[in-house]
Amino acid sequence: MAVPLFNITPNLTVSRLCLGTMTFGEQNSLPQSFQLLDKAFDSGINFFDSAEMYPVPQRAETQGRSEEYLGRWIRTRKIPREQVVLATKVSGPSGQMTWIRGGPGSLDSWNITEAIDGSLRRLQTDFIDLYQIHWPDRYVPMFGEIEYDPTRSFSSVNIEEQLTALQKAFDAGKIRYVGLSNETPYGLMKFLHVAERNFCFQNCYNLLCRNFDSGLAECCSHERVWLLAYSPLAMGILSGKYFSLNGGPADARLNLFRGRYAEGESRYSLSNSTVKKAINLYVNIAKKYGIHPVSLAIAFVLRHPLVASAIFGATKLWQLQEVLDGCKMELSPEMVTEINRVHSAFPNPCP
Repeated sequence: MAVPLFNITPNLTVSRLCLGTMTFGEQNSLPQSFQLLDKAFDSGINFFDSAEMYPVPQRAETQGRSEEYLGRWIRTRKIPREQVVLATKVSGPSGQMTWIRGGPGSLDSWNITEAIDGSLRRLQTDFIDLYQIHWPDRYVPMFGEIEYDPTRSFSSVNIEEQLTALQKAFDAGKIRYVGLSNETPYGLMKFLHVAERNFCFQNCYNLLCRNFDSGLAECCSHERVWLLAYSPLAMGILSGKYFSLNGGPADARLNLFRGRYAEGESRYSLSNSTVKKAINLYVNIAKKYGIHPVSLAIAFVLRHPLVASAIFGATKLWQLQEVLDGCKMELSPEMVTEINRVHSAFPNPCP
């Protein structure tokens, strides 16, 4: 069975699964990346997500390789451009990634324009189907933070300037649609108010992080904004692989990059007893009903009425197949009841 499709707009149809490329160029070599892309495309996935800062963990030597590998695959395989939906992102303010336009310091017009042109070069394409702001150009709690601290606010580029730069790229034919990522209800509504147009919306959503349902879901429902749910497997920990006797495979991301990937390690802390308890309970639900924990996690995300596509990563073909199998699953009412019981006991341990 091919991966089903979803119409975000009359002119933008994406597969219900989206292959994220943030491991391409770091964990995955070019041939390995091609194998994953071939398998995904042959299985009906037409939607591929990247970012100018990828792969992760981010470093100057590899920055942009994920986009390069994706672009080379399309050219090498001679895939008609209209048969794939390419999504990528501009990095927001960052004092760490000095190799990306010196920081970047902000999401002003110059930074957005430079980022779009750089992504077009690396992807070897004339246009980007979905261009997203990776994180806001203002202080917001992100990547595991949940409480807003007004004393941490800083001067930021106004939304009007950001949208003007994106509109110019749209008018020039460089991008087709605009998206937001890691945004808040305030940010989403502010962009919608200023732009008077719809956006695609990419935020984290999985069994361990259902914060979307508190505030953002109402905004998206009323404003007809679809969620592109990233990290449906919570960086792989929902597979249960890290809780084996040996601590999981040595080449699993949180083992391979231990101490080098602060955002992932803090958000998906394997030393957190609450996280462990919740995962074990979800894994036990999967075992009880005779399905793989990956299938449970993927099916849970895709059953949400506001989710258009689940953005997942895979470094091996068998991992990709597990996700494809999960796309075929439908959770029974009894399974959903048990999932919600765990969520009530351990709500959002990985926000």
